[in-house]
Amino acid sequence: MQAPADLSPSPSVSLRAQALQALCTSDPARKVAATHALFAARQAGLTHLDTAERLTPDTHTPLPGRPARPVLIAPVDVPKRSAFTPEGLAMLLHAVAHIEFNAIDLALDAIWRFPDMPSDYYTDWMGVADEEAIHFGLLRAHLQSLGHDYGDFAAHNSLWEMCLRTQHDVTARMALVPRTMEARGLDATPPM
Repeated sequence: MQAPADLSPSPSVSLRAQALQALCTSDPARKVAATHALFAARQAGLTHLDTAERLTPDTHTPLPGRPARPVLIAPVDVPKRSAFTPEGLAMLLHAVAHIEFNAIDLALDAIWRFPDMPSDYYTDWMGVADEEAIHFGLLRAHLQSLGHDYGDFAAHNSLWEMCLRTQHDVTARMALVPRTMEARGLDATPPM
């Protein structure tokens, strides 16, 4: 999938600034396309990396960019689901798609937010963002084959909330978000 022209990476802008731009994209399809385009540009050597660059998000742009749906509610209020009914299976797939959409955001955020990391840190997180975008795209397509779409069911915001709590400490971020929160989500949902 190729990005629309206005989301194509530009060599005059850093990888990290472009990751922030992709993170601020609210439409899921455009975010996925921007992520894939940025990964491809990085692989082709069409972006530059300034690890010391200090970036500041536009205060008028929501961070992260999100669609109007799904409605975000407290984790305890997310309806229980049984994967053994068509609706329950769709709800389960939606929950996993939501995790993957958040994982795109978390990877893009790790790229732009933390300066002065080794170059491989940024390249590796760009690869993670691209893989998460692939996962989200596959899950969304499967949801659509079941007559649903991303946003049809309520979801929670716990991963991004932890992202905000760890925004000033890269070590805490890496320990608590991908290694604890995401893993705990898989442990708490046996049908996954």
